[in-house]
Amino acid sequence: MKNAVLIVVIILFSVKMYAQDFPEGKFNSADIEMTSYDKDPTAHAVVLKEFGKTWVSTADHLPIIHEYHVKIKIFDDKGFNEGNVAISLYNHGENYETVRDIKAHTFYKDDNGLVREADLDPAKIYKEKKSKNIDLVKFALPNLRKGCVIEYSYSTESPYHYNFHSWDFQSDIPKIYSEYEVHIPAVYEYNIVLRGYLSLTKSNAELERECFDFYGTKADCSKINYIMSDVPAFVEESDMTAPSNYISAMYFELAAMTNENGVKNKITQEWTDIDRELKGNDYFGTQMKRKELLKDRIPASILAIPDTLAKAQAIYTHLQKWFKWDHIFSMYSDDGIKKALDSHTGHVGDINLSLISALNAAGISADAVILSTRDNGAINKLFPQTSDFDYVVARLIIHNKVYMLDATDPLLAFGMLPLRCINDQGRVMSLSKPSYWIDMVETNKSTRTSSLDLTIQSDGKIKGTVSTYYVGYAAYKKRLSIKRFNSVDEYVENLAENNPKLKISKSEITNLDSLNSPLSEKYDIVINNSNNTNGDNIVFNPAFWDELTENPFKLKERTYPVDLGSTLDHRVIVALHYPANYVITRQPEPVSIGLPNKGGKFVTLVEAGDQVFNYSEVHQLSKAIYQPEEYPYIKELYNKIIQNQKATIVLSKKP
Repeated sequence: MKNAVLIVVIILFSVKMYAQDFPEGKFNSADIEMTSYDKDPTAHAVVLKEFGKTWVSTADHLPIIHEYHVKIKIFDDKGFNEGNVAISLYNHGENYETVRDIKAHTFYKDDNGLVREADLDPAKIYKEKKSKNIDLVKFALPNLRKGCVIEYSYSTESPYHYNFHSWDFQSDIPKIYSEYEVHIPAVYEYNIVLRGYLSLTKSNAELERECFDFYGTKADCSKINYIMSDVPAFVEESDMTAPSNYISAMYFELAAMTNENGVKNKITQEWTDIDRELKGNDYFGTQMKRKELLKDRIPASILAIPDTLAKAQAIYTHLQKWFKWDHIFSMYSDDGIKKALDSHTGHVGDINLSLISALNAAGISADAVILSTRDNGAINKLFPQTSDFDYVVARLIIHNKVYMLDATDPLLAFGMLPLRCINDQGRVMSLSKPSYWIDMVETNKSTRTSSLDLTIQSDGKIKGTVSTYYVGYAAYKKRLSIKRFNSVDEYVENLAENNPKLKISKSEITNLDSLNSPLSEKYDIVINNSNNTNGDNIVFNPAFWDELTENPFKLKERTYPVDLGSTLDHRVIVALHYPANYVITRQPEPVSIGLPNKGGKFVTLVEAGDQVFNYSEVHQLSKAIYQPEEYPYIKELYNKIIQNQKATIVLSKKP
């Protein structure tokens, strides 16, 4: 299995203005007759050909022009979504991106077998606001039907030289051919990164003299073509970070540029530059220093707590309850923490910078950790820029133990981060020393233990108790599940409704709001086992309470890691008491399945005693991240778990 490809190149750019694009509005009869893609017969659509070209124009303000052209074969109705197109345009203040020259065609067979062409009506192109700085220009290809071929093209213009247009070779459908051509003046230097697990099929570069007019001065240029053929689809699966970390794509970052006076200005920053910038930033470092403001907001009773850990926990809990998070990610406090404190609501930056300031106000040294969340993607550590980060948390050390805190979630225990923050590395930003990297790993496990004490009644029903204890992320997830309901009683009712053979006669949930303690559930239950009972035999599945019914890992091959965020330890212990006039005639075989290098296991034990059958299982994943080469093993482990959890015990009446 190949590892991720990371290529970094610094080069002087630009080129002639000739392209390797394919003809517009032409259909090929072989494409129309195509019924499936031989390299991926399961594909609902395939990109036949894709071409893009980007260059810096000599027009006013030297805008970046990007042209895109694609032709796609649609095999069935599940591929129709490829005909819904959204072009993302960024805007900030007076600077904004635009799109023009949108053309789109659908080629299809009519009822008589004749090939027809339907063109996009320009009146059906519309704009939609996605966010404060993002607009979407949308259109839908006309006359979509099974077997059709669609084609569309457009051009965008951007004033943002820093964000030279990236190029995704991979998408959710396979591509037969994808080519990207870049034309960039030599007055710009870009860091170029090929991200992902696929290699280029071909690339070439040509140097051209005096091809760019820069304030009356001719500049040399380079033309570079990047090509990939037979590109597989990128399929998302559970337990992964942002797809942008793994999709094979070209990225460009402006490193330096030469101005009209011939002076070269460096764009890429060093960490010393970023440290200085953030420490003096009115919306970051300045807010961390507002100790006096926070000292007035923390109750005197909390500040008087003598034990440092207990005081930190009390401050954390106080701010958890004080703030309501508006679900906006940010490492900054855009309007200042005072406004957030007064309104009791704020972004991530408002809340966690307030927490850091409050801890420091109480004499507990705390630093900020800026990070990129799992959905935001990886951080480029070679060429630092603050725009890579979208989140901030607090970090403190008490009695030589490190605690990471996020006060945005009222259900997070002290010292636990939400899984969205467990992503690669974060940068510790201290007001008193240089910044440094730390691994964003979570020491809290997902731990769950269920104990069932059950007795088979004379009528075949099964009565007993179920006690489950949750620790770490298992407790956090269970608290989330319970809090989604208006009351605990409503949650219990829903639990019974989703298990029609189960009746809950009594329930007890403890430590629901005691976040630093294990959460426990205890139920008195009655199981209607009549469908599995006749006059002489009783059939029962001892793994019913924690049974897996579907493997979350379905890909034939996964080219990116399984990233769980935390380790896992789930256990079930069952004692099944049965009447003296029955005997066990069939029982599950014990199993022991392990992952290589002690990466995890699934173990079951069975034991028949005097009128009692004991069953236990252990499901452990001892690593938070499994590399692509380990994927077949973890996939097969889950297949075996599902298979073995279907095993039943059969009790037969004695003659």
